Amino acid sequence: MITLTTGQLGAWLGQLFWPFVRIGACFMVAPAFGAAGVPARVRIVLAGGVALLVAPLVPAPAGIEPLSARGVIVTVQQIVIGVALGFSLQLIFDAVTLGGQLLGNSMGLSFAYNLDPVHGTETPVVGQLYGILVLLTFLALNGHLLIIEVLADGFRTLPVGTASLGTHGLWQLAQWGTQLFEGALAIALPGVTALTIVNLAFGVMSRAAPSLNPFAVGFPVSIVLGLVIVLASLPMLQSTFVRLIGDAFVLVRQLLAP
Repeated sequence: MITLTTGQLGAWLGQLFWPFVRIGACFMVAPAFGAAGVPARVRIVLAGGVALLVAPLVPAPAGIEPLSARGVIVTVQQIVIGVALGFSLQLIFDAVTLGGQLLGNSMGLSFAYNLDPVHGTETPVVGQLYGILVLLTFLALNGHLLIIEVLADGFRTLPVGTASLGTHGLWQLAQWGTQLFEGALAIALPGVTALTIVNLAFGVMSRAAPSLNPFAVGFPVSIVLGLVIVLASLPMLQSTFVRLIGDAFVLVRQLLAP
């Protein structure tokens, strides 16, 4: 007869539960996994499957019961770690979407809003286009698999119950928030500059020829030129995104460093 003690059940539960909490928290906000179009049940099932694969390699913290007060603290730590990892990566996608919004507003497409299936909110069409393109690029580069690899390695470098992100890690995460504006400007600045020059040219034309209606002439030209700029900037968009997402994974590994 096989007999199981309460201590053995608690150890097995802790070995599976805490990896599931960290992985699930990351999947809830990480790019691709945390998209609004992905049902929460799918994320839970994916997190459970990855946790089952990782759990045999993760030693359960000794002397910590999952339902004890110390176990609750460890659970909160795992949630914070998972959310921080997913947020660090998702911020790059938000920066790209914000850059597309800035460019779309400069083109005169600020009134063209569609429902963004990734974020679940209304987003200008250019920002939505950029978001879909970088998401496809991320999947083509196996970024979703790299997220799982980083999470699995993180249990070795930052084991459950030993430490959390700490003050230094939280400060790094706060500083990483500047990438939202830096990345958006890097993507939108060339196009916004070109469209600003066009608008200045039409302003000079309207002063030289008051009978010329700048709205009737300049608006279509701005849209057409903006679409040309979007088409010409796609290689730059991809290279900028690859650089930013590479920096994001470097930050994630630093947060999980011992």
